[in-house]
Amino acid sequence: MNNTQVAVSDKSIMPIGMRDAVRPVVSYSGTQQNELLAALPRHVLESLFEHLELVQLPFGKELFEYGSKLENVYFPTTAIISLLYVMEDGATTEIAVVGHEGVVGVSMFPGERAMSTAVVQSAGYGYRLKAQALRDAFNQGGALPQLLMRYNTALFAQMAQNAVGGRHSSIEQKLCRWLLDRLDRSPSNELKVTQEMISIMLGVRRESITAAAGKLQEDGLITYRRGNITVLDRAGLERYAGECYKVAKTEYDRLLVDVAGC
Repeated sequence: MNNTQVAVSDKSIMPIGMRDAVRPVVSYSGTQQNELLAALPRHVLESLFEHLELVQLPFGKELFEYGSKLENVYFPTTAIISLLYVMEDGATTEIAVVGHEGVVGVSMFPGERAMSTAVVQSAGYGYRLKAQALRDAFNQGGALPQLLMRYNTALFAQMAQNAVGGRHSSIEQKLCRWLLDRLDRSPSNELKVTQEMISIMLGVRRESITAAAGKLQEDGLITYRRGNITVLDRAGLERYAGECYKVAKTEYDRLLVDVAGC
C-alpha cells in the first residue's frame, strides 16, 4: 500500500467534523498511477504537488456538464471517465473514454466552456487540479505543454475513431472496441457493466447489444453474467474490432514512446 492510499484510509476513520479539514497527502508514488503525471520530469511534477488533490470519484459522479465553465482538471488513477454528448431529448452517446492514461477538463483559456459532459463510469480515485493552476504551469513551457499537446492528439484520434466506427462498423465491432477501451484502463479482465449501460454509451438498442454479446460469447471471446463481462480472448477481440480499435490504440502507444523525450 502506498503513502497516498494510507492517507485516504486514515482520513476515512476520522471524526466527521475533522475530515474536511485534512487533505490527503500527495505522494510521488501515488501520482505515478496516472501515466501523464508519471511521464513528467520529477521536478515538474513536484512543483504541482501543492495544487494537486487526491479525490474519490464515485460511480455516476458528473465532473462537469456540456457548456459549463471548466474549473477543475482531473487525472484519473483507478477511475474511468466517460466523455458524453447529450442531445436535447436526453439521448446520450459516448465520444471518448479516459482512464489512468489521461486527463479530463483541460482548458487553456479562462472562462472556457466544456464541449462535452464528463461522468465517472467506473468508480475509483484521481487527482484534481484547479484549471488556473494548470494554465499557469502550462505557460511556463517545458515538458508539461508538450505532454498535454501530445495527449490531445491521441484523444482526438479516439474521438475520430469513434465517429467513423459509429457509422461504418458493425454492432459486434463497436462492442469489441468498447470492451477493449475499458480493458486498457482496468486492472483485470473482468468488467462490471450492464448491457443497458453499453447500449446507452453506444447509442444503440439494448436488444442489439444482447445479440452481439451472445455472439461474442458463442465465439469464446467473452463470458457474460448479469452485470459482469469477463474477457477470455483479448487478441480475438482485437481481431474482431479491427480498425475500429487499432487507430486510437496505435496513437496512444506512440504517445507513450514520445513522452520519453519530453
